[in-house]
Amino acid sequence: MKKQAATDGPVIIKKYANRRLYNTESSSYITLDHLAAMTREGRDFKVVDAKTDEDITHNVLTQIIMEEEARGQTMLPVNFLRQLIAMYGDSMQAFVPSYLEASMDSFRRNQEQFKSAVEGAFANSPFAEIAKRNMAMFEAATSAFKPQASTSASAAPKPASGEDDVSALKAELARLQEKIEKLGH
Repeated sequence: MKKQAATDGPVIIKKYANRRLYNTESSSYITLDHLAAMTREGRDFKVVDAKTDEDITHNVLTQIIMEEEARGQTMLPVNFLRQLIAMYGDSMQAFVPSYLEASMDSFRRNQEQFKSAVEGAFANSPFAEIAKRNMAMFEAATSAFKPQASTSASAAPKPASGEDDVSALKAELARLQEKIEKLGH
């Protein structure tokens, strides 16, 4: 996570009745896209109703997720959403938030371990560049789970040419799989 700029607490964002968002740190009006970017950068913020001073951060973050999903960048499977909705009012409802938070933290840790394993497996090999591109694609695919967005993930790996390259790549992948399996034990 990136450090906050010169403040001890979260940036206060005021939401007015006309649905405009005002960043008190930069003294400017912002959009939900700005808040999404701040989240990806790891910036801590709190959204408050300008009239009542009520904390509405949860509602605004949910709105950001809904807008991301509506743009076609769906990440939440329909079955997951159905299960989540079914948990409302259930006796286990109180445990769901902490479980989801712990699961997401575990996912992030596993992602970092996977990244380290891939980098270690391909270090000093002719496939190091391919591995870097694959990691960039992996980071792009999982950037929604990270507080920081990866912007260098647009380059796609180029396919290997020739049967020798394919055989060598398969051998490297087998070694990588062995390392990943060792991490799991």
